[in-house]
Amino acid sequence: MSRPVYVQEFPTPPTVGEVIELTGDEGRHAVSVKRTSVGEQIELVDGHGTRAVITVTGVSGKDRLTGVVDCAANEPASRPTVTVIQALPKAARSELTVDLLTQAGADVIVPWQAGRSVANWGKKQDKGLAKWRAAARAAAKQSRRSRIPEITPVADQAAVAALIQAAPLALMLHEDATGKITDQPVAQVDSVVLIIGPEGGISPAELDAFTTAGAHLVRLGPEVLRTASAGMVALAALGAVTDRW
Repeated sequence: MSRPVYVQEFPTPPTVGEVIELTGDEGRHAVSVKRTSVGEQIELVDGHGTRAVITVTGVSGKDRLTGVVDCAANEPASRPTVTVIQALPKAARSELTVDLLTQAGADVIVPWQAGRSVANWGKKQDKGLAKWRAAARAAAKQSRRSRIPEITPVADQAAVAALIQAAPLALMLHEDATGKITDQPVAQVDSVVLIIGPEGGISPAELDAFTTAGAHLVRLGPEVLRTASAGMVALAALGAVTDRW
């Protein structure tokens, strides 16, 4: 059975034999929810690649746990790194979308207020970003990731076009595309931008702006996938044809 994972900031890189204390919300989850006991092993990650395996040596109160570092390492980021530009999905699928992208290995997730997005965050952007960041953190812990995806501020059409122009390779999922991900040189670049459109589809103006900026249209087979799941499937396809997997 996999060891449970908790998020912990490390002021300095952890070293073997060091005593570390876990408190706050993460400590409460370990002590009061998971009922962690002395002698068990857990993993602590900082969300930026550092992972430490800890043997629990003490539990006190409802939210305090101490342990000794058995081993620690900084795990390199996957290559190529993948930035997913995700059109805002319906509210009911919003956090699920981030959960799936995180499980599939997205490095950066950019919320995109697409022209045909059903959702419109408007003045609620801060609330939406907080929910997405919480969903990414929870999914990273569940999937035992040492790196939590960065959730950037909301992007508009111009910001998305700028990200495409700056990327070594940008792929946009589109149902009318004839090309495939495997047609693209994904294994020869250090980073990829992946654009996922909204439920209503990418508008003609967006399609023109993004292809002009350099995006390549690709499709994931004969089926048309939901915006909530398309990114996860595309990340799996990228993983299979690169060193990410």
